[in-house]
Amino acid sequence: MILALMVVVMAMGAGCKSKKKAMEAQQAAEKARMEQEAAARKQREEEEARRRREADEQARRDAEARARAEREVVGPQKKLEQYFSAIANATSPGAANNSINEALALFASPSTPVLIVIHEEGGEKDYDRPTNIKDYLNYLKDQKKPADRIGNLQFDGSGKIKEVELVKQK
Repeated sequence: MILALMVVVMAMGAGCKSKKKAMEAQQAAEKARMEQEAAARKQREEEEARRRREADEQARRDAEARARAEREVVGPQKKLEQYFSAIANATSPGAANNSINEALALFASPSTPVLIVIHEEGGEKDYDRPTNIKDYLNYLKDQKKPADRIGNLQFDGSGKIKEVELVKQK
């Protein structure tokens, strides 16, 4: 009887060890599966973060390109309008001369032609007598009246203004 009891206890012990090993194997497999899922989730998150960074970087580059294009197209015209206003409204000849010198930096040369449209009909333009930018800026300083509206600016390869077309204000 003792022998039978020992056999039963040993069988139970061996069965427990088998169950314990099976449990440990199952737990190890579950742990490995969870680690794989965590690694896959981390990889997906990193990929998503990389995509967001790339999209943000592309959006930033696009915004910079748009801003650059706007500065190139609108910037010089807006700046020139501001200089025209500053010269015409200067409180002293010295202030006007400073604005004139700053404005001349926008141009290829002080002799850049200025064409003033006095009449336009059917695509045909009639111009006032041509002048140059230096003389026009000095005219604004002397007359102290608003400049004519900027119609068109032409630029050289270095981004300097090489021709100005103004439309006479009525």
